[in-house]
Amino acid sequence: QVQLAESGGGLVQPGGSLRLSCEASTVHFTQYNMGWYRQGPGKERELVASITSGRVPYYADAVRGRFTISRDNNNNSVTLQMNSLAPEDTAVYTCTAGHSFSALLGGSFVALGQGTQVTVSS
Repeated sequence: QVQLAESGGGLVQPGGSLRLSCEASTVHFTQYNMGWYRQGPGKERELVASITSGRVPYYADAVRGRFTISRDNNNNSVTLQMNSLAPEDTAVYTCTAGHSFSALLGGSFVALGQGTQVTVSS
């Protein structure tokens, strides 16, 4: 059973940065594609970024150029660096693991974290 634990959310002013981290408790970390979903107030859940075991990233149009996803296969962790944050980035961000990119995109998860709140406000 895979367990995911996120950290790093909080309150930031527009234009600021935050770094989210997710640690996975599994010896099979390299088998999984890892992703970050978010769900803002009154919005649908969306996949904002994902990364394959070979470190090939995907970004949603809304965050491309501002967010960077990375993973450390030695430490079973994935990180989302978020820069130039805007109020519309306010959401609960959830770390996910899946067997493939299409699985992540389709909501077929091996594991979900608890989620961490990111609030962008002045």
